[in-house]
Amino acid sequence: MPLLSAADPTVDAAGGDGGFSPAVSWYGPNATWINNLTEVVGGHGLHGFVFNDSETPAGAQYGTYNYCNMPHVRRQEYPVAGDEYELVYVEVIHRHHKRTPYASNCFVNEPYPWDCTNAHLFYYGQPSQSSAPPEDAPDAAPDAAPAYWTIQHGSTNPFQPSGCYGNCQFPQITQGGLSDSWQHGRDLRGVYGELLGFLPGANEADAVEFRVTNNVITSQVAGMMVSAMGFSDGSGDPFPLTVQPSSTDSLEPSYECPKAEALYESYGVGSVSWDWHRHLAASDPLFDALDAVSGVLPGDEEFHKSWDHYFDSLSSRQCHGYALPCREDDGSGDEDEETQGDEKRKSRMKRRRTTCITQQEADTVYRLGQYEYSYIYRDSPHSLLAATGSFGVWLAELSQHVRDAVAGAGPVRYRHNVAHDGSLSRLLSLLQIDAMVWPGMGAEVVFELFRKQGEYFVRALWGGQPLRSSHPKLGVVDMVDVDVLLDYIDDLVGVNARRVLEYCET
Repeated sequence: MPLLSAADPTVDAAGGDGGFSPAVSWYGPNATWINNLTEVVGGHGLHGFVFNDSETPAGAQYGTYNYCNMPHVRRQEYPVAGDEYELVYVEVIHRHHKRTPYASNCFVNEPYPWDCTNAHLFYYGQPSQSSAPPEDAPDAAPDAAPAYWTIQHGSTNPFQPSGCYGNCQFPQITQGGLSDSWQHGRDLRGVYGELLGFLPGANEADAVEFRVTNNVITSQVAGMMVSAMGFSDGSGDPFPLTVQPSSTDSLEPSYECPKAEALYESYGVGSVSWDWHRHLAASDPLFDALDAVSGVLPGDEEFHKSWDHYFDSLSSRQCHGYALPCREDDGSGDEDEETQGDEKRKSRMKRRRTTCITQQEADTVYRLGQYEYSYIYRDSPHSLLAATGSFGVWLAELSQHVRDAVAGAGPVRYRHNVAHDGSLSRLLSLLQIDAMVWPGMGAEVVFELFRKQGEYFVRALWGGQPLRSSHPKLGVVDMVDVDVLLDYIDDLVGVNARRVLEYCET
């Protein structure tokens, strides 16, 4: 039984649905520790989840949740379809790989610098091959030097950045993130290239398309993956990355949909809803403990309206092997040291102590982050409509790509999207995944289109295995008739996202 219909007027906490009534019901996710507030706040440990290394721990099964480097399609675990199925189209969407924290998630008291000298990030423009050479050099086309940024703090610049410091951009993909991106690409090539012989060759440029968002970290990842998957022919010719205008990008997503934004704000981050605030109230003592170390003020609303900031700051550190932050109590409040006698100075030194964020506290932050993502994108009955408005355009684009592949229209048979956790979260919301998690670094959904005796079937892989949806129309998305998925998408967002446009503009 559906718990609530997305078209039900009680879902419309944003003030009217604008005539938007998708013929799709919302079905809640499974009950797990992730959406059990008692287990999240009062529990211990991470239930096998990993937050401190890109490598799956020894003895752990591949497929284990690893925020630093999520499981994805690879040859060892790939569920090969029967011989009667012919693979005709693949579209991948995944979150970028590991990075530094965002500057907004850094602490007031940062205990150490970040080092990014082992990751060169290139930023330069290059005229196309069709550009006319300069008159004084008719035999040579203009050519740019490969130029990369190095972060430098001017010694005479009196304005120094607050929060995270070092020689990194905040954010940027790190050397570890670049390595994980390369391996992710090699794993995909191992399946769709070496195992199945499906990937286009380097000389079939029009058969493959990579898409990124306007955030440069997705391009940093895409460059590694293009190379690892063999789409660069070694000639040095650049590879095009597709990107939509920043104001209308459906992949990030960044197109304007005020109703979807208002709906999220009505029940999620920043809302006054008790369903949201009860976990914040229950974990308030943890905020106090972390604030005491980080230097974040109790009145800092951005740090305290959700666990997002602390989650990102702590997980980014642990994924890169940095220690959990500490703060030394300097005995402030004593009289000036120059006026103290020897005994007073000795007494002050005895009182100095170091307070650190403990692993137990960090684990609780990680559990709370999982709880928040599950609530925002799956547990709340409002989540389906909010995701439809904010990410429905990309889903409509996917639907059109599948239709084109069925019709044999267009040359592209492999598409790859490098996106963000907000992109993957909304997609999982739209597919009504049965157990929602925070999509970690490299989290991936793959859509495969197969042909069998003139009929077409779809499989969706999440973490390398068939995705399980709570919606009975989808169920386990493993060789589902293509029309079942296309009809589901049409009912949700409309052909060419027509229903999304109506919802967002009314």
